[in-house]
Amino acid sequence: MAQTIDADLCIIGAGSGGLSVAAGAAQLGRKVVLLEKGEMGGDCLNTGCVPSKALIAAAARAQAMRSSGKFGVAPVEPDIDYAAVMDHVRSVIETIAPIDSQERFEGLGVMVIREHGAFSDERQVKTDSAVINAKHFVIATGSTPFVPPINGVEATPFLTNETLFENRTLPKRLIVIGGGPIGVEMAQAHARLGADVTIIEGDTILNKDDPELVAVVHDALQAEGIEIIEHAMVDAVSKTDDGVSARIGDRTITGSHLLMAVGRKPSIEGLNLEAAGVAYDKRGVTTDKRLRTTNKRIYAIGDVAGGRQFTHVAGYHASIIVRNILFKTPAANNEHLAPWVTYSDPELAHVGLTEDEAKAKYGEAKVVRWPFGENDRAQAERDTKGLVKAVTDKRGRILGASIVGRNAGDLIGAWAFAIANKQKIKAFTNMIAPYPTRGEASKRTAGAWYTPALFSDRTRKLVSLLAAFD
Repeated sequence: MAQTIDADLCIIGAGSGGLSVAAGAAQLGRKVVLLEKGEMGGDCLNTGCVPSKALIAAAARAQAMRSSGKFGVAPVEPDIDYAAVMDHVRSVIETIAPIDSQERFEGLGVMVIREHGAFSDERQVKTDSAVINAKHFVIATGSTPFVPPINGVEATPFLTNETLFENRTLPKRLIVIGGGPIGVEMAQAHARLGADVTIIEGDTILNKDDPELVAVVHDALQAEGIEIIEHAMVDAVSKTDDGVSARIGDRTITGSHLLMAVGRKPSIEGLNLEAAGVAYDKRGVTTDKRLRTTNKRIYAIGDVAGGRQFTHVAGYHASIIVRNILFKTPAANNEHLAPWVTYSDPELAHVGLTEDEAKAKYGEAKVVRWPFGENDRAQAERDTKGLVKAVTDKRGRILGASIVGRNAGDLIGAWAFAIANKQKIKAFTNMIAPYPTRGEASKRTAGAWYTPALFSDRTRKLVSLLAAFD
């Protein structure tokens, strides 16, 4: 017989967002029930951010061995044990897992139920063993890989990010359908580990980013031998004697493995949202600025809320939930302030508006750049690919910034801080950057904004006039 549980808060989903809400609420003395039918830690820990970055790190070590000649160190072709690489990936997951474990959260006072939960009415969720009545609910079920309805896909073996890290055989030839961040990252990682790789993209790769900076990544991928086919739709896929094939028009591409990386869809199946009066569409659960659904006692956060699908956004959503539910402080979702990063080599990072978006919104925008070719640290590292690009209004208010180059994901943080705090580009000129670092490029970019006015005829005349007082 199912037990009846009365709680202050019931959270469905133990991914990044759900865990953050559960930890915060429990430590503030609330009675919290957390439901998770799969692995604790969700997609990020088990099949997303953590394993992919561990794989990328291994691939980077292999590439460093090949490209060491420019430093006077004899290059060698690495001997790669792909199964051992996957052991490394698994080890990283296992090292981090205790932080997200059931035991840890139960130690914080959270009641963890490892079962699927579905709404039975507007104030109740049922699992196989429990009926949970709660004052508030949080839907944090995340997202799953979207598999497009390509002809033949049901009879063709393929990988997604959920199964990729279970594979222990290096693909001889990897076909990647989808040129977004996941597709690009995994394509480059596998190419560096010894696979022949083809990316097939219906638009252009990384098409949500600034095309000027994407071009730098595109060229780097091609230089490493990755074939990129853009503006091409896959007509059909099929299983072959040696693996798989993908047909594009009159061309057939064969491979040993196929990776589907065309996007993600919200995990809303089986939640019985209709019974709870919660509206949703194909993008996810419908929410207002406070992340409330159409049932004001039910909230949705992270990927399932239909916004930006990043772990750090889910964590940010969690902070909004804590403020709204526990502190009764109206807190709005401003996820447009969140940066994003593609962990290719070079990395590609962005926050705010792109140049095209700024011009479309404001009619005009001022754009400044600073190439890493003029950065001493980049020269010392023999890695000068990329640039910093900032977009402002005519008064210098920062509207957006993009960086492509080594450690771009770390460098974008300063720009995200500036935009979130509505700072003008002058804030960067006031900064003293340590030398030699890539961070200097951000300061130089800001300096470039003032260069036309600083060295204008008007300024020259002013300096000449002031010289009379020497």
